[in-house]
Parts: sequence; structure tokens; C-alpha cells
Amino acid sequence: MPERGDGTRQRLLEAAADCFSANGYDATGVSEICHRAGVSKGGFYHHFPSKQAVFLELLEQWLGALEARLTQIRDESPSVPAALHKMVDTFDQVLGSARGRLPIFFEFMSKAQRDPAVWAATIAPYRRYRAFFAEMIRRGIAEGSFREVDAEATALLLVSLAVGLILQSLLDPQGEDWAEKAQRSIQLILYVLQREGA
Repeated sequence: MPERGDGTRQRLLEAAADCFSANGYDATGVSEICHRAGVSKGGFYHHFPSKQAVFLELLEQWLGALEARLTQIRDESPSVPAALHKMVDTFDQVLGSARGRLPIFFEFMSKAQRDPAVWAATIAPYRRYRAFFAEMIRRGIAEGSFREVDAEATALLLVSLAVGLILQSLLDPQGEDWAEKAQRSIQLILYVLQREGA
């Protein structure tokens, strides 16, 4: 049965991403996803219980790939400040991959206020990123690169900066050189964080 393989699941995910990007989450129906993927509704429901489940898997795949890249940069960098600089260097790539997904993510976030399951799935990435960066800040303190600071508050600042820059770049893509603004912003934060002589 061709509709039961991994290839079918991936075709459904790719079709859903295209439909969500073109029409938004609310305006996209299961029928449209199936038509674009060349899969029956039975095939769709064999792989996914709902349109929401497809969206959440797409979101998790995108964020998972981003987290894997950030982890690789962190692990390959000689210091935490060097890792943060290199992470900011990937900002253009993040924007490129985000442009099709983030508008849908923000649309989906509005549903989170009314649906506890959606809220849990929506807030989870923010919590993971805050924990990831808090651990990086603690590493920076331990290696002597950073002065003693509140790691959780600094991580919140970094995540807020990233989300804010991405949102502004989506709303006003030609307004600024957003990658350059990201570099200047991280330089300012590192200026505050770094110990003298570090």
C-alpha cells in the first residue's frame, strides 16, 4: 500500500508546508493537503490524526533542525562568546528558513490562548531555547569569559532578542539589514557580559 510508507508521510508534510505558507493555517484544509500530496484522506489519517498534528510536526522538524545546528556551533566553538558570534552569523539562514513557517507559527500562537494542548506545544520551544542559552551563559561564567550574571535572565534576553529581530524582519524585510542588526545587538550584549580581558 503506497500510502502507508515514509515517503507518503513526507509528501504530506511537504504539501502541508506549501499550503500553510501559501494560504495560512486556518484557510488550509485536509482535502487541499491531500490533493497537493496526491494522497487520499484515508492515507492522511493513517499518518496524522489531524491538521494540527501535521502543523506541530512541521514546527518540531524546523525547530529541531535549528537546535541541532545551534548545538553543533556551541560544541565546535572554542568559547561561549565565539559560539554566540557564530550563531548570529547564521541569522540570514534562520530568516530564510523562517519566512515560510513563522507567519504560520504566529497565527497558530493565537489559538494557544484557547487550547491547552496547542499552548503546551507552542510554549515548549521557547522553554527549550531559554534552557539552552541559560546553560551556555553558565558555561561562559565557568570558563571565565563572562562576569557573574543571572543566567536565566540573560537567556530570556537572548531569546527575546532573536524572536524580536525575526518578527521585525518578517514585518519589514527591506527596512534594515537585519543580519547586521543582529550582529551589532549581540556585540552589545557581549560587551556587557564579558569580563575585562576575557
